[in-house]
Amino acid sequence: QGQHVITTGPYSLIRHPMYLGFSIFYVLSPLALGSWWALIPALLIIPVLVFRTLKEEELLSKELDGYEEYKKKTRYRIFPGIW
Repeated sequence: QGQHVITTGPYSLIRHPMYLGFSIFYVLSPLALGSWWALIPALLIIPVLVFRTLKEEELLSKELDGYEEYKKKTRYRIFPGIW
């Protein structure tokens, strides 16, 4: 209640910039540590974030005024130029 859609800064490029940051962190951390085996579970976080994004957007579309217009204006959800 009393919240509004943010459309400036990173939100002008993608709808969920925090999830992009999580994805980069979880995938690059094992590489930075030199642990190739840790890359396997790290890559599994991406489908989890995709599922979470879909559910979150469903709720935001119902509950947050102006979110439908924002979705039309800001095309990509997490990965700019991809999805």
